[in-house]
Amino acid sequence: MNANRKTSAYLILAACLVLTVILCVSYIPMWKYDLIVPGPGVTKVAWLSDYVPELKGSLADTRVFILEGQEPGANILVLSGHHADEPGGWMSGMVLVENAKVRTGKLVVIPQANNSGFTHNYPQEAHAQFINIPLSDGSKRRYRHGSRTGNSAEHWPDPEVFIQYPSGQKLSGDEVRNLNRAYPGRLNGTFTERIAYGIQMVVRKEGIDLQMDMPEAQPEYPFVNAASAHPAAEELVSLASLGMQTHDLDLGVELSPATFRGLSNREMGDAVPGLFAVTMETPNTEQGKIRGITDDLLAVEGQDAFYVAAAKLGNLFVPYDEGGWPLKRRVGRHLTSFMELALALQDVTGKPFEISNVPDYYDLVANDVGHYLNPVTDNEKVSDPGYQSYPGIWRLFSKAGS
Repeated sequence: MNANRKTSAYLILAACLVLTVILCVSYIPMWKYDLIVPGPGVTKVAWLSDYVPELKGSLADTRVFILEGQEPGANILVLSGHHADEPGGWMSGMVLVENAKVRTGKLVVIPQANNSGFTHNYPQEAHAQFINIPLSDGSKRRYRHGSRTGNSAEHWPDPEVFIQYPSGQKLSGDEVRNLNRAYPGRLNGTFTERIAYGIQMVVRKEGIDLQMDMPEAQPEYPFVNAASAHPAAEELVSLASLGMQTHDLDLGVELSPATFRGLSNREMGDAVPGLFAVTMETPNTEQGKIRGITDDLLAVEGQDAFYVAAAKLGNLFVPYDEGGWPLKRRVGRHLTSFMELALALQDVTGKPFEISNVPDYYDLVANDVGHYLNPVTDNEKVSDPGYQSYPGIWRLFSKAGS
């Protein structure tokens, strides 16, 4: 009997080791940066570690794309990828990087603000590790589809209670890995607070006038297809909301609550004098709790029969029919909101900002997202230093063994 038990124990241990190796191997590709093919408007590719050198070599480091016009004007920062399972936001950043051309002013884009979140999946949500976007030439671009929070490898163990800095507000322990609870950040803080601090340094060193964040939310969430703004940006978002109506698109407006701390718009608007900080929210079916099958198609096509039924029962805060909320509609809304905010910024501050080659909502609906992504050649793969690297993976292995 003892010999049988030992044999069973060894077999179970061996099976666990095999499964562990398989899982580790399956996640290694998620540690590799996504390929981004900068368009002709990109004048500089920097890294977050260029602004805060202490971030170099870690999962915190991420690319910063700068599109600078020939004439000075307003400076705008587009932040996307706070949450890696919200592709409507970070894909909007990708489209700007690969298409936009700035004539007057400066556009700074951080497409994958929390790179750590792109290296793993959100537990218990059954999300796909990657999504594929068909291009116009018949090829596809593959992107990591990560988690709402950063990789626990850089944070473990989570505290039972996360105390937000500097407010002292108490939040759930796993929020320590949520970048959109970490602002304004601090250099000697948690891993995620250091990322937020890096973004704060981008804002300060690039002289940013307008910061726009692009997250997504469940269709049953009350704040969706809406803008949340720092109080200083109230006039700005009101003008943008009126501008959205000229496209037959509704945009709800609210001020970022003073009692909910750590958000990019509230904290950065408080920390940086003169900064207009705004968050735009679009509906994402795969984030909702009513959904059925969860696969890579749901992230892109956004169609779910359960949500159609929920809409008929009046349980959603956005219209939802058989067409759902595909990625092209969400990216279209974000980019149209971006353009309207840029126009509003000129009206409010008098600072010019001229940009071209930005598709709007109807362009995206007609042509789809892949039409605005550049084809990939072997030269791009070789020349992109981000695509070639696995950030911090060996450092983490050595940390785990120490």
